[in-house]
Amino acid sequence: MKIINKLYPHAIAIFGFVIVSLLYFYPVLQGKQIFQSDIVQYTGMAKEQNDFRAVTHTEPYWTNSSFGGMPTYQLGAKYPHDYIGAIDDALRFLPRPADYLFLYFLGFYGLLLVLKIDPLKAFIGSLAFGFSTYLIIILGVGHNAKAHAIAYMPLVIAGFLLVFKKRYLLGGLLTMFASALEINANHFQMTYYLLLFLLLLSGYFIYQELKNKAYQSVLKSLGYLAIAGILAVGANATNLLATAEYAGFSIRSKSELTYNPDGSPNTTSSAMTKDYITEYSYGVLESFNLIAPRIFGGSNSEAVGKDSQMYTLMLNNGVPEAQAADFVSGMPTYWGDQPIVAAPAYIGVVVFFLAVLALFVENRKVRYVFAAGAMASLMLSWGKNFPLLTDFFIDYVPMYDKFRAVSSIQVILELCLPVLAIMGLQSFFRLEKSQQWKPLWQTSAISFGIILILFLSKSMFRFSGANDGYYLESYGPEFVDALVSDRKSLFSADLLRSAFFIMLAGGTLWFFIKNKIAQNTAIILVGLFLVSDLFFVDKKYVSNKDFVSKQNVETPFQETPTDHQILKDTTVYRVFEVQDLMGARTSYFHKSIGGYSAVRPRRVQQLFDYQLAKNNLEMLNMLNVKYVIQKDKEGKDFPVRNPDANGNAWFVKEVKLVNKANDEMRLLDKIDTKQLAIFNIHLHGDKFKNARLKRNLDTTGTLLLTTYKPNYLKYNSKSNSEGLAVFSEIYYEKGWNAYVDGIKTSHFPVNYVLRAMMVPAGNHTIEFKFEPEVVKTGSTITLISTILMLLLLIGGIYLEKKKKLDSL
Repeated sequence: MKIINKLYPHAIAIFGFVIVSLLYFYPVLQGKQIFQSDIVQYTGMAKEQNDFRAVTHTEPYWTNSSFGGMPTYQLGAKYPHDYIGAIDDALRFLPRPADYLFLYFLGFYGLLLVLKIDPLKAFIGSLAFGFSTYLIIILGVGHNAKAHAIAYMPLVIAGFLLVFKKRYLLGGLLTMFASALEINANHFQMTYYLLLFLLLLSGYFIYQELKNKAYQSVLKSLGYLAIAGILAVGANATNLLATAEYAGFSIRSKSELTYNPDGSPNTTSSAMTKDYITEYSYGVLESFNLIAPRIFGGSNSEAVGKDSQMYTLMLNNGVPEAQAADFVSGMPTYWGDQPIVAAPAYIGVVVFFLAVLALFVENRKVRYVFAAGAMASLMLSWGKNFPLLTDFFIDYVPMYDKFRAVSSIQVILELCLPVLAIMGLQSFFRLEKSQQWKPLWQTSAISFGIILILFLSKSMFRFSGANDGYYLESYGPEFVDALVSDRKSLFSADLLRSAFFIMLAGGTLWFFIKNKIAQNTAIILVGLFLVSDLFFVDKKYVSNKDFVSKQNVETPFQETPTDHQILKDTTVYRVFEVQDLMGARTSYFHKSIGGYSAVRPRRVQQLFDYQLAKNNLEMLNMLNVKYVIQKDKEGKDFPVRNPDANGNAWFVKEVKLVNKANDEMRLLDKIDTKQLAIFNIHLHGDKFKNARLKRNLDTTGTLLLTTYKPNYLKYNSKSNSEGLAVFSEIYYEKGWNAYVDGIKTSHFPVNYVLRAMMVPAGNHTIEFKFEPEVVKTGSTITLISTILMLLLLIGGIYLEKKKKLDSL
């Protein structure tokens, strides 16, 4: 009975999380699914992989439907012995996206319990974290992996806290499993940001221990964390090793080219340019929308309503009311520094109010770690607007330059401030009544003071957006004037709104001090204000209107007459859709040279930038682009057959040897790929044993593709003498093996992106098999690590029970 009474509040809380998750995304109960733009693109990219898996019940690990060909390691590939993934699936038992919202709540609840927060306040704090606007928005647009990784962050932090509190065994086990789940979520940018915070957290505790000369405790803590980390990494070894291997092939790796597409020198030393890394940088003043959501306009498509100046302008210009109402439902009111914003990253003004309160009433020094984490992540999110700090991190902090959209580091702030808020709420009620008024009025003064200063500073802002010049030219000055007027209205309205919620929360605590309401009543009221504040902002951006039928989600692209016409051709070829080069629609139906991926192959992207952008159609020929989809004057698609496509494979007459990637790319400017192949002898000379044989190769032979699978290609070769065969397939060294008559044979890259091999005279069978060793090696490590994790869990349970028995 004692155990039941102890677990009862937590069971109620978890049940509450299930109910809240389902109610917020209630259309899932009607069988509907949320329409997520990024998942639509993923569906297109992964179509060939998923179809292959459905038929063969095996993984191809390679797809030819995007960018000419790439591994599926970042496209949802399933690996052997992924038992951590099975645990994750069990935790995400609710329909998507309610499952991720539930994970937000559950993980944060665990962290607050470790911080000794009582269940009611922990429940409120979990809702505060889960309903943080940014966390809801990423579910709306389909950043599922990001949401997934964020959801497990609190549990990893909880494990670290337990270890440093000398709960070594429990903390080590929690850290091990939470870290394994975090890594399994497969969003390394979020995990990297978590690691930065954990370094800060660990540094604080290690400093405290060293100050007290508790060297043994430090070593013990680090030992437990090291074992937990090693096994967590090991349990995800296949994915980690495959991702690390592919990283050198993706745009996240350093370019060999030392000049830009326009011919200017490429002076950057990072994998990506600083401009690309910091393209999405939060404005310094824009940061105040963390506590007043639309002071910088909200989003690029904001509903301004019938009370807006824009609606009045439409009516004055004779636009019908219904049409005017529809028009103002998505206005470009955002005027901050970022190119595209789906919604403000609002954490809730009540959360901010309580977090400030924590700095006055919470005695534990760990509050400074969370405050420092929030402040550091905010400053790093400023990106190019704070170059002193950002450039230092890009230039000197390992791996920081591998990730773009630096504004997303604010997830650390969005985790730290709700922690502080609930610590503050609990500590406030633990004070004597005589001690409560001073921190309350100090917190109120700071919070109201910020709102007042912003309100009085309104005249200092121009409310001018980056695209206003376009709107001025396209729609005229009256349109821009109305837009600016509406931006000003949003600025004032949301500051007043935030002031109102501060008054509600502060007033409730004041009524408690004056004995007007009971403690639990005050806590519940503050919780209601906190959640209501976030809930109504969230619903402006992600609501039931974003849900569609299951069929629309599972089949997001509809076959067009152009697609139907092209698909009548049952040979193996590629398609180039001019208007969809960086989209996944084409990949859903055809083998495309484009696609949608933040980690697309670097060399293929460079081929687009340096050659296709300059209308070098020979690149289409060598990639075997047989059809080009274009649009007519009416905007309708139509297919154009490319009669010059090289086919699946061909023999060339000559090999041009170069020593630099620059020379290889420049030679592609003017090349007949049917006759000439370019080979970089400096990088790959060991793979081409006949490098001296450059001219007058036999081109009379034939190469015929007889079998096609994403991970297997079979050709018949017929020639009178030895020749150099070029294949219209992307060269990827780590996994593709070539066989001639069953004997493994060397192949090598040519023309910057393609694969080639010397073929002996006569009739032969040539096979290419994708056999990634990284999957075999990683799977073995994963299995061993998972077994060790299981043994440690069993041992931990045994030791805990033995400790309890010994204490009786």
